[in-house]
Amino acid sequence: MSELNAEHLSQDLRHHLHEILAENQRLAEQLDYGQVAAIIPLIQHAERVFVVGAGRTGLALKAAAMRLMHLGLAVFVVGETTTPAIRRGDLLLAGSGSGTTSTIVKAAEKASAAGAQVVAISTTTASPLAALATQVVVLPAAQKQDHGGTISQQYAGSLFEQAVLLLTDAIFQGLWALDGTPAEELWKRHANLE
Repeated sequence: MSELNAEHLSQDLRHHLHEILAENQRLAEQLDYGQVAAIIPLIQHAERVFVVGAGRTGLALKAAAMRLMHLGLAVFVVGETTTPAIRRGDLLLAGSGSGTTSTIVKAAEKASAAGAQVVAISTTTASPLAALATQVVVLPAAQKQDHGGTISQQYAGSLFEQAVLLLTDAIFQGLWALDGTPAEELWKRHANLE
């Protein structure tokens, strides 16, 4: 690669990263933090927390599950072979931009039928997932097939997926502040078979 091309590529990468950060900042300014705050007691009072999401949203929720486990919560990822049956007293944290992803909606239906509460993270309150939820947090991000670029210049649901990760990290930080457990204690739960 020539020096001129490397410099141009470097400038492009800088521009793209700044645009991604700017989109996430705009989303954060539009977020209804009352919706987010309503999740905190649901997590605190749940006997167990289950997370479910597809694709990159699912990966972001797996990261959230890890942090909740570090807090000492009983957390399970839907679809893993060691995940038990959900029951009354449990909480399902479900992420779907459209709120129509069939596997996510089916999991929410089963959780609701079992007496568990459902929290939906989505881009809309007008969806089958939202209708099943105890609490909905709306992330003002583009849905996967919104190719117009008016909400986000990023591909597919990238802004939503990034926001799920950042939001669940903020929820963890809030729960941790309320809990007050020193970081050294949380670290004892960190994976040691790596």
